[in-house]
Amino acid sequence: MLNRRRNKRRRASESQRWRLPALPWRALGLILGACAAVAVAAIGLVQLLDQPISSVRVDGSFQHLSALDVEKAVRLNLHGAGLLTVDLDRVRRGVSALPWVDVATVQRSWPRGLTVHVAEQVAVARWNAGDLVNARGQLFISEARYAPPELPQLSGPEGTAPQVVARYQAAQGRIVEAGMRLVAVRLDTRGAWELLLDNGVTVRLGNRQVDERFERFASAALHLISQRATDIAYVDMRYSNGFAVGWRNAASHLAGSLLPKEVPPDA
Repeated sequence: MLNRRRNKRRRASESQRWRLPALPWRALGLILGACAAVAVAAIGLVQLLDQPISSVRVDGSFQHLSALDVEKAVRLNLHGAGLLTVDLDRVRRGVSALPWVDVATVQRSWPRGLTVHVAEQVAVARWNAGDLVNARGQLFISEARYAPPELPQLSGPEGTAPQVVARYQAAQGRIVEAGMRLVAVRLDTRGAWELLLDNGVTVRLGNRQVDERFERFASAALHLISQRATDIAYVDMRYSNGFAVGWRNAASHLAGSLLPKEVPPDA
């Protein structure tokens, strides 16, 4: 008798343990149905908006590029994608890889187009053998087939283009004020600087206290050059208190107040 009661209690306890809780199944069904409807509507909306790209608008002022070249680069990177699924960053990278492209942006243009804005590179100088460099010292054309002859010639060891461009830009303004122009800036492997003016005068700055030497050149020697450029072959600023002038038809002589009589080879 006692065992029967225990078995009944055990079965009652087990039935209570495994019984599913009472849930608002109807409400849950309505919620799940609504979610499914929203998902289907979203998929349909994506399919509706993801139209094939039929037009590419190219904005920018070009001298070395063409809008057709940019459009070709865009279409090569679409890979059949529609307006919603297109990888804009992939398209931008494809356009940026074109020669003479500095900055490119790509935007969707509803309902079936893309708008591409391109800023073209501006060459400030030729670099070493035949490369072109921009104002940030970035090389963007290697072995250029054509380089505008009015561009200055800059040269230096590998990786020094930003440094040489910065030196050129800092010096050019001062020299232009005196009615002359820089046509070349050279940095050798020892770190020595040399400038070449459009009148053929070479300026030797060496590899020490270059900024101070250039300031002394701009304030003193530049005035002499503007007066007698046809007679001067070079100006050597590698002195502590003055400079040396090399004349075209005679041996060089010292100008200003100079302490050393000779210039050290590594100056």
